[in-house]
Amino acid sequence: MKKQKGFSLIELLIVVAIILIIAAIAIPNLLRSKMAANESSAVGSMRTINTAEVSYATAYPATGFSTTLAQLGGVAPCAVAAPANACLIDNTLALAVAGAPKSGYFFTYTPGAAVGGVTNVYTLLGTPSVAGTTGQRGFFTDQTGVIRYAISGAASVASSPIQ
Repeated sequence: MKKQKGFSLIELLIVVAIILIIAAIAIPNLLRSKMAANESSAVGSMRTINTAEVSYATAYPATGFSTTLAQLGGVAPCAVAAPANACLIDNTLALAVAGAPKSGYFFTYTPGAAVGGVTNVYTLLGTPSVAGTTGQRGFFTDQTGVIRYAISGAASVASSPIQ
């Protein structure tokens, strides 16, 4: 009788089954960790925008806070900063509105009414582009710099602050 070399069909099926079991355990954990990373990135982006708004209001006191998120950005290389493109944040973040998320989140910037030509208040919402896939929590901040979150849906000024 001749000795066979290689694997039998049963052995290959067992190996494939083991790989599928490991994948079934690992993939949900990978997705949860990606959502957590996206949420951390959204909080970091909101902190960056808060800092840029303070810098903008300091650099342009006659204007106050910006009227759009895009005004905080600018196409690189930013040679000359101006109120229309202050070059304070990356343009990817400045343009992270509907249709172009940054790390799975959209940012909705709303300036307050100008008083004497100066905008003294603003609100910023961070919402996942695909709830439950790119992120679960919604975030909110305003001119106070406090970042708040809601477990699901849009956050507001009444939401819990991030510790």
